[in-house]
Amino acid sequence: MRTFLKPFKPLYILPLLFLFLTSCSKNNDPEPGKPVDPPVAGSVPFYKLQRVENFAAPTDDANPTAPQPTLYFSLENKQVTAANLAQTTRWDIAFSGLYNSFMSGNNGKDANNYGNGGAGSGGILILDKPFDQVTEVPADAQFRTGKSLIGTDDSGDFGEGMGWYQYDFAGTRRGDGSYEKQHVAYALPEKRTVIVRTGNGNYAKIKMISCYKDAFTADKWLRSTPHMFFTFEYVLVPKGSTKFEIK
Repeated sequence: MRTFLKPFKPLYILPLLFLFLTSCSKNNDPEPGKPVDPPVAGSVPFYKLQRVENFAAPTDDANPTAPQPTLYFSLENKQVTAANLAQTTRWDIAFSGLYNSFMSGNNGKDANNYGNGGAGSGGILILDKPFDQVTEVPADAQFRTGKSLIGTDDSGDFGEGMGWYQYDFAGTRRGDGSYEKQHVAYALPEKRTVIVRTGNGNYAKIKMISCYKDAFTADKWLRSTPHMFFTFEYVLVPKGSTKFEIK
């Protein structure tokens, strides 16, 4: 059976492999006399809860540190975007880095972003708050625009700041230390919410639920459970919004 991050000897040699990488108020008021661009809408309606299940990423448990192709996903159209469209606004989240578990937004002005050179105006951040409690759209200055920014949480092994999942190397942080509970990635929907400014400047809040196939609760996440299959829920609100609402 495949295992999640099983071969870790290289990590002891290269401990920095995991270095992939929120003013106080939001001001969306336009300059006097300056025209305001209308929000660009995709096929996904604003203010409606969306769910994506089992969005699959390639894995190689025999060589976990080998780079995998970056995956691009459009929240506005609820679909995968081809890599040759990376310099367009047709994607909103990139999944990259180790096991494609690190997230970033689409920003054409950041030389370190996968959308560099394109028209994307996106960004990403993460809040220490559950999805249902996130009601305010953060200020634009809080969004980060690099790549591979949000992944492993400091509460687990190999943490890289505040992240959307906790990695349990030995199986003792969340498990009983048994073989099947070692090398398990625990999504943290109960206390983490990812916020994305899309490539077109709209906003989404995201609840990351699982990275295991058809397994949406922690009791079903085992070493042998097929991974990486991302399941998440989100809601979009238009550009210029200050509140997240589900109607």
